[in-house]
This record gives sequence, C-alpha cells and structure tokens, in this order.
Amino acid sequence: MIKVASLRYGVIFKKAFCDVEIFTGFVRDVLGIKIEIDKVETEKSFEEAVGKVQPRFDLYAEDKKNRIIIDIQHERHTDHYDRFLHYHCVALLEQIKNSYDYSPCFNVYTIVVLTSGDRHKKDVLVSNFAPQDLEGNYIDEITHKIIFLCPKYVNEKTPNPLKEWLQVINDSLDGQIDESNYHLSEVLKIFSHIEQNDISPEEKSRMIEEYSFEELKKSEYKKGIEQGLEQGIQQEKIDIAKVMLKKGLDYKIIIELTDLNETTILKLSAEEKLR
Repeated sequence: MIKVASLRYGVIFKKAFCDVEIFTGFVRDVLGIKIEIDKVETEKSFEEAVGKVQPRFDLYAEDKKNRIIIDIQHERHTDHYDRFLHYHCVALLEQIKNSYDYSPCFNVYTIVVLTSGDRHKKDVLVSNFAPQDLEGNYIDEITHKIIFLCPKYVNEKTPNPLKEWLQVINDSLDGQIDESNYHLSEVLKIFSHIEQNDISPEEKSRMIEEYSFEELKKSEYKKGIEQGLEQGIQQEKIDIAKVMLKKGLDYKIIIELTDLNETTILKLSAEEKLR
C-alpha cells in the first residue's frame, strides 16, 4: 500500500498523464488506437478564439503521422456534456481555414474523466458522430468521438484493460493505493508521479487552491438552493395574500396568516386596486 496524491486534483492528473508513455497507453486502451507523439501539452489553447469562449485543454496531443488530435479533460461541471462538446467542436473548427474545404486535417477524440461521478451513473458513455441509417447501421464518414469516463462506476462489464485505468484513478481518490492490484506497465508508472513523497511544495499549494475552490463552489451551490427555496416560499405567501385581498379580508388577518409585514400587504393592496 502506498500513499498518493489524489488524481481528482487537476495539477496531479496532468502531472501523471502528461507523461507520453502513460498518455499513449491510456489512449490505446480507451480508443483502441495507437498514436505516435513526442509530447503532451497542458493548458493548451489556440491563438485565435473560436466563438465567444476560449477553451483551455487540460491535456492535448497531436499525432501528425496518423492525423489524430487527442484531448483529455478531467474536470466535472454541472454542464460537462455541453461544455466538452464545445471543446471538441473548437478543436475541429480551428482546423478549417477557408470555405473551400470543410474536411479537418485531423480526427479529433476528446476523453473526459469525471472523477466525481455523474448523474447517469455509467462507467463509459460515447458520443459518436458517425451518420447512421434508420436501422442503426453506421457509415464510415465521421470518425470523431467524445468519450465520457466515470471511474466511480466501474463494474464487471467494464472492458479490460480500460477497467484497470479507471480503477487506479478511483483508488487514488482516498490517498492510498494497493499497487499489487495493477499490472499494466503504464498504470504502474503513474505511481512514480503521484506518490506523496514526490509531490513538490508548489504542487501541494495548487492542490490546496483547487480544494478551496471546490468547497467554495459547493457552498455557493448550497446557498443558491437555500435562496431559491426561500424565494419560493415568499412568493407562495404573496400569492395567498393576493387571493385574500381579493376576497376582502382584513389586513391584520392576512398579516397573521401569511407572516408578511404590513408594508408588503399595503403594496399588494395598492397594486390590486390599480388593476
């Protein structure tokens, strides 16, 4: 058993998966294709923005020999399906330089790793852009894909060796891994990047920043729900007060029954008279 830094943190995930051997092994077992690359870029963005939002790719690599672009994203957002569809399209549209040819030079594959899980609770989801007829038969025209992976939902049907990659990501989330459970050479290499003893002070600082930001987002989300509930209750009281005013009930009775203040009741009464 070894102590590790969790792959839920972007700084740690990128540290491990920007290793060319690990990146190519992961792509091989997710997509079933072998790519040839010399480097993996982190925080990649294009010089010219496509659309009104300039996305930043966590991990990005181009196989120029086989004409493939691979983008790996690890973050989870409430809008992650739409968000990463946008990222995927940007990587496609950025290749089109004129209106004479809309065929991109590179096939684009986007792999999204959702370490926090997903409401659909599926281990693997695939957005396949290949056209199909009404009987569900695909034609070999558009090969671009988006793959959504949720390590939390690995099960007996998860294909090997993809299962080993998802398991190691999920096992890292509690800060410790039993390395004897893993056999793929690229997966074993991950440990050399994420062992706690090898995490630099700068990386630890960035982990703390990410954790604080996640907690802030959770707090804001909870606060938003509470405010929404309060607003809903307040609106319900106002609607009841309006009905009571129409029926001519005394102000004091309405205040007592709805718990609204006198100023609000008088304002509602004035609005009702103007109608």
